[in-house]
This record gives sequence, structure tokens and C-alpha cells, in this order.
Amino acid sequence: MRKKSISMIKTLILIAVTAIQVSCSKRAPSDLSMEVLIPRPVSVTATGDYFDLKESTAIFVQGESDELKNIGQFLAGQLRPATGFGLEVALTSEPPEAGNIVLILSGEGNIKGKEGYELTISEDQLTLIANKPAGLFRGVQTIRQLLPSTIEMKEKQEGPWEIPTGIITDQPSYEYRGAMLDVARHFFSVEEVKQYIDLLAFYKINALHLHLSDDQGWRIEIKSWPKLTEIGGSIEVGGTKGGFYSQDQYSEIVKYAQERYIIIVPEIDMPGHTNAALASYAELNCNGKATELYTGIEVGFSTLCVGKDITYKFIDDVIRELAAISPGPYLHIGGDESHVTKKDDYIFFIEKVQNIVQKYGKLAMGWDEISLSRLMPNTTAQYWSNAENAGRAVKQGAKLLMSPARQAYIDMKYDSTTTLGQHWAAYVEVDSAYIWDPATMVPGIGKENILGVEAALWTETITNMEEVEYMVFPRLPGIAEIGWTPSELRSWDEYKVRLGKHGERMEAMGINYYQSKLVPWRSATTK
Repeated sequence: MRKKSISMIKTLILIAVTAIQVSCSKRAPSDLSMEVLIPRPVSVTATGDYFDLKESTAIFVQGESDELKNIGQFLAGQLRPATGFGLEVALTSEPPEAGNIVLILSGEGNIKGKEGYELTISEDQLTLIANKPAGLFRGVQTIRQLLPSTIEMKEKQEGPWEIPTGIITDQPSYEYRGAMLDVARHFFSVEEVKQYIDLLAFYKINALHLHLSDDQGWRIEIKSWPKLTEIGGSIEVGGTKGGFYSQDQYSEIVKYAQERYIIIVPEIDMPGHTNAALASYAELNCNGKATELYTGIEVGFSTLCVGKDITYKFIDDVIRELAAISPGPYLHIGGDESHVTKKDDYIFFIEKVQNIVQKYGKLAMGWDEISLSRLMPNTTAQYWSNAENAGRAVKQGAKLLMSPARQAYIDMKYDSTTTLGQHWAAYVEVDSAYIWDPATMVPGIGKENILGVEAALWTETITNMEEVEYMVFPRLPGIAEIGWTPSELRSWDEYKVRLGKHGERMEAMGINYYQSKLVPWRSATTK
């Protein structure tokens, strides 16, 4: 009897252990719709299983294009450090075996536009399809965000590397989704700009607007006017050493951005915000005397001499050289805060400069004040302050780029305790940067009048990349979502929870972000 009891106990223990093992090995059903994706996709359907990224996984690209293979290599390069996997990338014309990632260029299915994509995830395979390479690249960012946040670490991490199964169909609401970086007030190196481009690409931003000239500095080499960088590029705000990009360095930035399907929009601000140029060349001043270099942060005191022929020879040369190394469609002519330029002179100047931009095959952009002049077809006005200016631009048939200072100027302080930034427009907390709709911002102006949105970072008080990150994050992801996600799918109450969970990913990426008390952060370092 005793032996039978012992035997029975052993049997029961074995059954219990087996049950525990089975229970532990069986994963809970996944829910793709609950994944933390920023921007939020247009459509998500969950199927409850997992695709496992393994040592044996490879990335197959259907097609014979080096461009497509480069996208596969980009994805592999993002996933290799944390996984330690080889992730071979190969071109193929045949469906690969199970367990792999497949990138396909195809015009079939529900995919819309050049940036739309469809991501189908099953237990056996992850398939990304798009109409254009840009769509594949945007979908790659979604794949990154579907993996655990530790995928962004630069050293090997423990798996497993699981992706919930289902289907994501996605495309942007606006064709232009930009960020502006002011490199004139404080200069940022080529490597720092590349670092910024990588952060923009992660959130499906497709334009980087570089503010290349202002009162405090001229940051782009113009070979026909060398003193612009020799003198005008020598300093920055506060009097510290400035810097500039040679044309080769600028082209390096352009190429790096192109590989991430981001256009560079160069800005030469004029006729105001031009003291760096006026200090470099005396003949650009009406009195023929060069100004002193300026290291403060006041605005509105400078102007090119609008009545001189040499002014337009200067502008023609600058735009000619800049257009030749800027493959994107837009060239930004500034036009803001030119307070000491007479109104008639300002109107004459803007109309003349638009013609020069068109002469060199580019489309002009300018801050909303340019609507005081006659706008050429395809000129874009960037709304930042004056609704009347925005309305005047639209009445002339212009498109608007929406950068309202009270929501999208991300150099504004978060609140009164923020040590960086300014607050002349407003305190812009994380919710303020998210709770606005471009299509309802200005009465009488709808989505059909809007090219897109842009977050602007002015750098009067911003001196390094750590400070850039603190002001940009987490406001930029929200503005990126405004540009990508339909307004009916956006809600602050839902977004703040998603953003809070996203804090872990920003930490894994090494981003120095502001931990707003309005957001329920899921992070080991939450204050």
C-alpha cells in the first residue's frame, strides 16, 4: 500500500510538472492593435499569434534594384546589434522559405501613394509591400517599433524577438511632414545633423528644413561669395566659434537624408535676418559700409539693400549654387520679421526673388509674411503667426505649410521651470503640441489648402545635441503623428498612454527626453 501511494504521488508530481511546462511554453495570444506605434497607423487587424525573429531569419528583397536592397540592408543594420543575428540580405524573384522577412515593391492591393505600405505578419513570414521605395522605408520603421524596445540598443540583448501577427495598412495624411533645425544661431556639425535625420526618419518625417543663414551666422559655402562663410560663418550666438558646411559636406548631408527618403529644404532668410551677409560684404548695405558681426538674439533690425542691382546678383549666385546641390523641390527664401524694410520694397523684393528661385528650377517657400506680395503658382507660405497672412496666401492659390508657433515651435519652453528655450509665443507642453488640427487651425482654410506640417526648432538658446533632444522630444513624435495619422484617429487621452509606453524606447535609443507630468511614463527612470 505504501509503495502504491509513493508511486501515485510521483505520477501526480509528473503530471503537475508537465502541465506547468506546457503552460509556460504556450504564449498568451498577441494583440497587434495594442502595440505602441508612433505615428498611429491607419488600419490594424490582429490575428493573435507571433512571428519570431531568429538567428536563421534572413531579409529577402523581391526585385533587382540596388535601392531596394539598400532598404533591406538598412533594416538589417538596425536589428543586428541588439539581436546579434547575421540577418543576411538577398535579392530574390521567388517566394522564400518560412521564417523570413520579405520586402516587395508592388502596385497591387490597398496601398495608397508613394509612402503607403501594407505589412502582413504571420507565424511563418513577415511581408512588407509598398508602391514605391519610400513606402517600404516607412514600413521598416513600423517593423522596428513592433519589436521590443531593446531592439534599439547598440549591444547584444536577450530575446525573444517576437512580433504580433496581423495586418497593418498605412499611408500619410499629408504629403509633407517636416522638421526645421536652425543651424545659424548655433552651428551643428555634419555628424550631429545626420544624428537628427535618423531620429526624424524613425517617426516617418520626410523633410528637414535647414535654416542656413541669419543675423548671427552664414552656414553654407557659396563659392562666388567666399566671405559669407569666412566672416559671416565665423561666430554664433554668444560670440563662440561658429562654423559652416562646405558644399561637399552639405551634399553629404543631402545624400544621407535621401537614403532615408527625407528631402533637405535649404533656407536663406532674406531680406531681413541678414546681418551675417551684411557684415561679410559692404556692398550689400545701402550705405556701402559693412555692419558689425552680431551675437545677440534680437530680430528685425537688418535688411539687404533692396534698391541695388548688386543685391540681386548676390541672390542669383546664392540660389544658383544652392539649387545645384539641393535635389529636393523646395528652396526657402525666409521673408519673416523684416521690420526695417519698407513695405513696397519688401513686396518688390519677394516678387523678384521668387522669379530667381523659379529660374533655377525650384519651388519657393517663405514664412507667411511673403503673402503681402504677389505669389507665383506653386509658392508655399509657411504659416507661423499671422492668420490674415495665411488667408491671403490661400486666396492667391498658394499652399500652406503649417507651423503655428503656439503649437509647433518646439524651442518654446514647456513651462515656467524649463531652463532652455523661449516663451514669447507660449509655453508649449506636450499636450499643446499634439492637440491641434492643421485643417481647422485657421477659419476658412481646409486640408485641401495645406501641403503639410513642420515642427520648428530655433536655437538661440540651444547649443548641443543633448539640448536639442530635450526640446524636441517628446513633442516631435506628436507633431509627426498629426502629419501622418487621420484626425479622426487621434485622441490626446489615447496618445498620452501610448507615448508613455514609448518612453522605454526613447531611453533605449539614448534620447534625452523631457518627462512631462502629463504623460504616464512607463520607464525605470520616471521622475
